[in-house]
Amino acid sequence: MNDCIFCKIVAKEIPATIIYEDDEVLAFMDIGPIIKGHALVIPKKHYDPITETPDEILAQLHITAKKIASAQLNAFGADGVNIMQNNGKASGQEVEHIHVHVIPRFNNDGHHWNWNAKKYDDIDEMNELAEKLREQL
Repeated sequence: MNDCIFCKIVAKEIPATIIYEDDEVLAFMDIGPIIKGHALVIPKKHYDPITETPDEILAQLHITAKKIASAQLNAFGADGVNIMQNNGKASGQEVEHIHVHVIPRFNNDGHHWNWNAKKYDDIDEMNELAEKLREQL
């Protein structure tokens, strides 16, 4: 992908602060961190969306995210870590190259996700949606 910023980072055409690299994945510091120390883990080959990404690449992304999370806990004394992957603009994805965010969290970091949990109208509604999912699996 000629216009993909992450592909340009992989090709070393633009700078990034790389913290981990192997044959399949690259991890680097996010230049717009939610919390300082926020890292991104990407496959070196361009894939997007998650439904088109090979299972072995998804596994490698998450294995690497685990390594980065452990490093954040140890290096920064983080109290926790958020690991998240957004898919599509509606989810907040800005770069259309699959990537995993690994964000160190601290008890007093002041960040809140503004999670506004909803409710089903009733158990039947939840069961109907579950059945639609089962049909597609």
